[in-house]
Amino acid sequence: MPALKVLSALDVARIQWYHFKAIIVAGMGLFTDAYDLFCIAPIMKMIGHIYYHKDSIGTAVLSTSYAIALLGTALGQLIFGYLGDRVGRRRVYGLCLMIMVLSSFGCGFSVCTTRRSCVIASLGFFRFVLGLGIGGDYPLSATIMSEFANKRSRGTFIAAVFSMQGLGILMSSAVTMAVCEAFKNAGKGSLEKMRAAGEETFAPWESDIAWRLILMIGALPAALTFYWRMLMPETARI
Repeated sequence: MPALKVLSALDVARIQWYHFKAIIVAGMGLFTDAYDLFCIAPIMKMIGHIYYHKDSIGTAVLSTSYAIALLGTALGQLIFGYLGDRVGRRRVYGLCLMIMVLSSFGCGFSVCTTRRSCVIASLGFFRFVLGLGIGGDYPLSATIMSEFANKRSRGTFIAAVFSMQGLGILMSSAVTMAVCEAFKNAGKGSLEKMRAAGEETFAPWESDIAWRLILMIGALPAALTFYWRMLMPETARI
C-alpha cells in the first residue's frame, strides 16, 4: 500500500528540479552512447590510412568493425535489462557506465602499434565490450526517466533524454575534426623526414595517437556523470 501511494504521487507530481536532473544524468549516457557508436567510421578511415597504406582495408573488416559494437549493444540490452529488474536499476546503471568508461580507454590503448591484424582484433574486442555497456545504458536510461516522470510529461521527458543522441553524434564529428586538425599541424613533415631517413614505418606517431585519443575522449562525459548517477535514488517501481 505505501508503494502504491509513492507511485501515485510520482504520477501526479508537478515538474520539479529532480526531473531535469534525471534528464541530464540519463541524457549524458545516451550522449556518450551516440558518440562511441558513431565515431568509428572516421576512425576506420584513419586506421586504413595508417596501417593498410595502398592496400584496401576490405569490406569484411570494415563491416565487422562497424557491427561488432552493435552486436554487443543487442546482447547488453537483454542482459542488463534483465539484471535491472532483478538487482536494481541504479546499481546496474552504474555498472554499465563503468564498462563504457573502461572499454573506451581500452579501445584507445588497443595493443600493438605496428601489426594491423593485432590492432583490429584488439579494437574489435574492446568495441564489443563497449557495446555491452551501451546496450545496458539504452533501456535503463529510458526506464529510469519514465519511472521518475509524471504521467502528463512522461513522453516529453523521455524524448528530451533521447534527443541527447543527436548532440552526441555532432560532438563525435566535432571532436574528430578538432583532434585531426591539431595533430595534422603538429605532425607536418614528420612522415617525409622518416622516409628520407630510410625508416620503415606505417605513419607518423601523431596519426596513430590521434584515433586513439578520439576514442578515449568518449569516456569523459560518462565519467563526469558517474557521481551523479550514484546519487540518484532507486526507482520506486523496482
